[in-house]
Amino acid sequence: MEDALTISRLQFAFTITYHYLFPQLSMGLALLVFILKSIYMRNGNETYNKAARFWGKIFAVTFIMGVVTGIPMEFQFGTNWAAFSAFAGDIIAQTLAMEGAFAFFLESAFVGLFLFGERRFGQRVHWFSSLMVFLGTWASGYFIVTTNAWMQHPVGYERTADGIVLNDYWAVLLNPWMFPQYMHTMGGAVVTGAFVMAGLGAYYLLSGLHEEHGRIFVKLGVVAGVIASIWMLFPSGHLSAEQVAEHQPATLAAMEGQFRTEDPAGIVLIGQPDMQNLRIDNPIFIPRVLSFIMYGAPEGEVRGLEAFPRDQWPDNVPLLYYSYHVMVGLGTIFIAIMVLAAFLLWRRRLYGARWMLWVLMLATPFPFIANTAGWFTAELGRQPWIAYGLMRTEDGISPLVSSGNVLFTLIGFAGLYLIIGLLYVVLMVHEVARGPESEEEMLGAGEEEPGEGPEPRRA
Repeated sequence: MEDALTISRLQFAFTITYHYLFPQLSMGLALLVFILKSIYMRNGNETYNKAARFWGKIFAVTFIMGVVTGIPMEFQFGTNWAAFSAFAGDIIAQTLAMEGAFAFFLESAFVGLFLFGERRFGQRVHWFSSLMVFLGTWASGYFIVTTNAWMQHPVGYERTADGIVLNDYWAVLLNPWMFPQYMHTMGGAVVTGAFVMAGLGAYYLLSGLHEEHGRIFVKLGVVAGVIASIWMLFPSGHLSAEQVAEHQPATLAAMEGQFRTEDPAGIVLIGQPDMQNLRIDNPIFIPRVLSFIMYGAPEGEVRGLEAFPRDQWPDNVPLLYYSYHVMVGLGTIFIAIMVLAAFLLWRRRLYGARWMLWVLMLATPFPFIANTAGWFTAELGRQPWIAYGLMRTEDGISPLVSSGNVLFTLIGFAGLYLIIGLLYVVLMVHEVARGPESEEEMLGAGEEEPGEGPEPRRA
């Protein structure tokens, strides 16, 4: 059973890590596509309309990849985690069903209208479809985060002989854990979308291709990126840290590498956890900062892992520590990059600063790493609980599924995801090479009935 538990956890970790590469980009792009379309509706510049259509196609392919890789996630609740599904299904099934019935159908229906309905229905309907795609995509994120928030901080339930049942639906939907988590998750998605847009714009400017669109992509990506990057630090990051400190203090201690209780407590910037001696090797830290973050004052006790029973510690303290520090470290770098780029944009020097364009282009993959590390932090921090304080992870596994069955499907997922991942890369390279000004779009793009939208004009 131990092998089945380990491999089931590895399978879920692999599939959800791979899956989330796509929703974080599609949720971020949904907002940016809506902004591009709204700018076009205001100023009538056809360049922005072409940009919206271009990123709409990238969004659509990414959205499809998210759907394909997301479906197995829900099936795994029944196949690999049947005991947990029987225990908590009355609650988690509600939010997952709402995500599929409401948010998914909303975004999928209007994605089709956005891609194919512009010439038939006109610009106002096309703009409205971009708004609905944005709302549907972010509503989907809301219901998924609500499900995870309940696993982090169970509310709105009562115990029965067979498990638990829902007794307050609004408590689940308005879980206090959900709000900071949702703010942080969607902020991270915007960071990813902004860096991808700015990075592609930088590539176009550096290569001398589609330069008019490249300037638009860099400008919008940098403006959105600087706001979202700072948002990740404050308020969303600060609020997330406060709720972890209040409801999962052992998790906070492991994230910070705080093995012993201190007052005041400093914050570790760099160091390596030594689990044998329960200390941080080669630490570089700033005194009193952790107490200040937690209490708003340079004094204040922060409990270390030694203050909690060993069976309440996260299962893998070093991996949790490193995941958290990778997330925070990259987030700090993102702020520095985007603030510097925004300064150059304000001084009208960004488009000609090739070194900064190289930085923006090469930084494109790193938000994916930061968001993945963030989810590792959340999920590793919840361990050893599958529902915090209610059911331990080892008790949620399917009792009749062997380790061989799970390993077989894990290998199958790895092979399948490799194939569709390569297909996605090929499609993205093809779209980037074509650019926003493909011949097909230039023929008749923007045709509309009189009065349906602004009169297109060149920049």
